[in-house]
Amino acid sequence: MNAFRGVLMAAVLSAALAACNSGKAPGEAPAPAPVSGAPAQLREGFMTDKKGMMLYVFNKDAAGSGKSVCTGACARSWPPFLADAQAHGVGDWSVITRDDGAKQWAYKGKPTYYWSKDRKPGDKFGDNFKDIWHVIVK
Repeated sequence: MNAFRGVLMAAVLSAALAACNSGKAPGEAPAPAPVSGAPAQLREGFMTDKKGMMLYVFNKDAAGSGKSVCTGACARSWPPFLADAQAHGVGDWSVITRDDGAKQWAYKGKPTYYWSKDRKPGDKFGDNFKDIWHVIVK
């Protein structure tokens, strides 16, 4: 019985030590891992491309429609987050085809864009622009 108690105590201490080293409380769920193959990443709670440039959604785009309504002058200010021709959806990400035939990434069914005035990774100057453009918050 004492040997069993010793093994049990060692297991409990090992689990507690692992929790302390992970920065998480015992029983706390780990942070979600990024989806393998996803075109973007989470940066300080916001979705960015792999270079750290902020990604946005447009209120006028209907989720799941497979269409972007931001074309012409709009797309010059809000360039689409383009996908390779061979790209396919993964997790919350899908690919839509723009009116010009280009492929564009969509997050949870909404086309995604950059803001032309963001110059460096982490810039998010387009957030809440005219109350219709928003960074993607995870």
